[in-house]
Amino acid sequence: MFRQPKVEYKSNQQILTMRKAGLVLSAALDEAIGAAAVGVTTGELNAVFADVLKSAGATSNFLGYHGFPASICASVNHEVVHGIPGDYALQDGDILSIDGGAVVDGWHSDSARSVIVGQPRPEDQRLSDATESAMWHGIAALASGRNVGDVGNAIDDYVSGLEGAPLGILQDYVGHGIGTQMHQAPDVLNYRSGHRGPKIRPGLCLAIEPMLVLGSLETTLLDDDWTVVTTDGRRSCQWEHTVAVHDRGIWVLSAADGGAAKLEPLGVTPVPLS
Repeated sequence: MFRQPKVEYKSNQQILTMRKAGLVLSAALDEAIGAAAVGVTTGELNAVFADVLKSAGATSNFLGYHGFPASICASVNHEVVHGIPGDYALQDGDILSIDGGAVVDGWHSDSARSVIVGQPRPEDQRLSDATESAMWHGIAALASGRNVGDVGNAIDDYVSGLEGAPLGILQDYVGHGIGTQMHQAPDVLNYRSGHRGPKIRPGLCLAIEPMLVLGSLETTLLDDDWTVVTTDGRRSCQWEHTVAVHDRGIWVLSAADGGAAKLEPLGVTPVPLS
């Protein structure tokens, strides 16, 4: 009989500390996304993000993680995840996903947003909007579901029900538990699998992060041993938030409003702990 990895359940006080990390992260992503423009390098965006963390007294959980050399992942166009910021200057029409994290008093947050630089292609705007909406549908399922697998079911149902050209949900990269470490049990699948996962109960904190693509689900790892790209060169997108379950509801720790603006139209009202 196989033992499942132990899930770390948090106290309300620990969730409040994770909220502090989430707010710092939200502010850092605000600044980095706001600075994304034609001609700006991904390395410059990394510096903007890092400066916000430093000013807030937080640290990056990306920098140095298994040797990763930056505070954000900056993935452009066909880069799915783990793009290394550097000298690449953003061009008109690029779709950019920025994934970052912050640590406050030993507690982690993790969040990703996407932005289209300059004039968007309609298919790219649809991809980003759908990925963000898929994330929020998954988060909403956390409020009413019984098991973690309900999150992936909700994401899959939403994406499968979209009108127009089909979008693919990557299966090789999934969400995760988060707390005293950035990556913890359980895995949070973004698709239907038949795997129910652990029960949803107070103290559970998850990073929910669907990644959608315009083409094939096949990916390739580049020679830098970090950057994952779509094999067919079609574009991809990532959105992510850190979410806590507590005894009165759910709370999106890495959203400044706790997730209210996006969740209330889905019938869910996030509940802060203070």
